[in-house]
Amino acid sequence: MRVDYQKQSPELFKKFLDFTMAFGHSSIEESIRELVELRVSQINGCAFCVDMHVKRATIHGERALRLHHVAIWRESNLFAPRERACLAWAEVLTQIPAQGVADEIYERVRTQLSEKEISDLTFSVMAINAWNRVNVAFHIEPGIFDKAYGLEKANLS
Repeated sequence: MRVDYQKQSPELFKKFLDFTMAFGHSSIEESIRELVELRVSQINGCAFCVDMHVKRATIHGERALRLHHVAIWRESNLFAPRERACLAWAEVLTQIPAQGVADEIYERVRTQLSEKEISDLTFSVMAINAWNRVNVAFHIEPGIFDKAYGLEKANLS
């Protein structure tokens, strides 16, 4: 680990953790949030977060094959239209094109999610992108907090 950001910036870490914990009351179901957080973490190359979200999703009953297919969700038949919309929204917000978010993508998402759900999902994507950036920047080791986060229950270590 390069910097222990929790120790160096405890006030900011606490406020950001509080922000993240608010997603427990999100209009987007936890199973979809885990898929989205896994996909964003894959895109950003965040080993810590990929590891964590695979374990969290497993603990919450997600099937292994679906977790493997998150990287290829467009070609997979394992995801429902709502899940596909959320994954598409997460990807476009993670890799924002120079021309911005296309109306076509927004309209596709709008057919599956309410305005509240789109807003909640957007904040969730913002948060996981931020976590990815801090964990990638400081080389946080995958699995280092498994015991503290209860992730050993996934039996994947």
